[in-house]
Amino acid sequence: MSKESTLNLFRRLEQLNGIGAALSRERDIDRLLENILEAAKAITGADGGTLYSVTEDQSALKFEILRTDSLGIRLGGTTGKPVDFPNLPLRHADGTPNDSLVAAHAAIHDRTVNIADAYRAEGFDFSGTRAFDVRSGYRSQSFLTVPMRNHDHELIGVLQLINARDADTGDVTVFSEADQSLAESLASQAAIALTNRLLITQLERLFESFVNLINLAIDEKSPYTGGHCQRVPALTMMLAEAAHAVEHGPLASFRMTDRDRHELKMAGLLHDCGKITTPVHVVDKATKLQTIFDRIGLVDTRFEVLKRDAELAALRRQLALRPVVDARAEGRELHGMHQEIQALQDDREFLRRCNTGTEAMRPEDQQRVRDIAATRHWRNPQGVQTSFLTAEEVENLTIRSGTLNQAERDTINYHIVATIKMLETLPWPRHLKNVPEYAGGHHERMDGKGYPRGLTRDQMSQQARMMGIADIFEALTAADRPYKSGMTLSEALAIMRRMRDNGHVDPDLFDVFVSEGVHLRYAQAFLDPSQRDLSP
Repeated sequence: MSKESTLNLFRRLEQLNGIGAALSRERDIDRLLENILEAAKAITGADGGTLYSVTEDQSALKFEILRTDSLGIRLGGTTGKPVDFPNLPLRHADGTPNDSLVAAHAAIHDRTVNIADAYRAEGFDFSGTRAFDVRSGYRSQSFLTVPMRNHDHELIGVLQLINARDADTGDVTVFSEADQSLAESLASQAAIALTNRLLITQLERLFESFVNLINLAIDEKSPYTGGHCQRVPALTMMLAEAAHAVEHGPLASFRMTDRDRHELKMAGLLHDCGKITTPVHVVDKATKLQTIFDRIGLVDTRFEVLKRDAELAALRRQLALRPVVDARAEGRELHGMHQEIQALQDDREFLRRCNTGTEAMRPEDQQRVRDIAATRHWRNPQGVQTSFLTAEEVENLTIRSGTLNQAERDTINYHIVATIKMLETLPWPRHLKNVPEYAGGHHERMDGKGYPRGLTRDQMSQQARMMGIADIFEALTAADRPYKSGMTLSEALAIMRRMRDNGHVDPDLFDVFVSEGVHLRYAQAFLDPSQRDLSP
């Protein structure tokens, strides 16, 4: 071997080592497949080539990447142009090996096939190649076909190179022994890199499937939170992308990589995983007296009892008057009974309105509930005269806003503590290590008055602050809650502007949320048309 040939070989070996390191760093499957073929072409001087993957059932080879430099053909991979060729079956219908196709033969017998001229080769069917040459004016000549097997010796694909070119003249020549050796080494490295990437991708998909399974469990547990678990991550990512695109102002330096995006998406999907521990009757509490069922029906029954008692008492007094035959006295009794029944009916309707919890309750209405409890009595099924409302019923019916009493609010709020506990117990890999912090901070406030840790703005990441805005906006506009209707865009933004001004949400992120039209994109995707009262 000449000195020049030796130097060339060393150069190609160094190139091979660099290629192997580069392949191990690539995360995108399509780009990795593309890089494998391009690297093989470069290191052997091939004009074209094809990379096949093996189908899941190991029955055929699938075209993944196709390149022919002299014809300008680039299909598959990151081009967005699929390779529309049928799969190559590895076996015939009777189970015998499909040895007529060179790529199938190399895969089946695990050996490299080096052909000097396809038009003179015997034992293989190159009719498809010849047909391609006729259509394109190409001349397919030398072929180097290398099976790709991983560290477990499992077939994962085939690398096929076409038309080696002389480095000096550019003429088509045969693939040398050095070319074959380098291609086999590259195929081995590439197979391991591809296997590792596929394994990582499968594990990521498995993990994401588990995350979705948790959300499905929450959804099955309560249809009112399942949509929330899907919408908050979507809105968080919309805001994150808007912040990423900003080039001026306080967020000009905020940038995300694909791994950052994946980490934030996972945090969004898991931000309410602790709700799996929250009792259904609290999550779904649509009225103030609801537990397993709405106890306003029990209150209705008591009113019916009091109405019957009033009627019976009036009738008894009327009967007592009969020996005297005093029509005016009987009329007064009847009128008094009607007044009492009307008063009972008014109190009944009042308590039913109180039970809905749709508006902030006035102090005078809260006091009226207490007065009803104190002044009205009924005889319970045991025959005991007792207060018309229990202390627990009074507490619930006088809830100022919403349908949850303080104990139930504490139960709901505990979901974020449960979320943090659950997430912090997991052995997160480095690229997902921030998930607990991102997911656990969406109920904190910029002024430190949030929960559960009372963090201030400076103690929180941008991502956690984004999730806080997304969580609030989704809650305000959600139309699938049992206790309220969804707000319009203008109503929700008015509330959130007050939250920005009083230190609840991050002002810089909220400004991006509005100025970049994140709220409008979200509305278009998730809100009812009747809620979209703002235009771009």
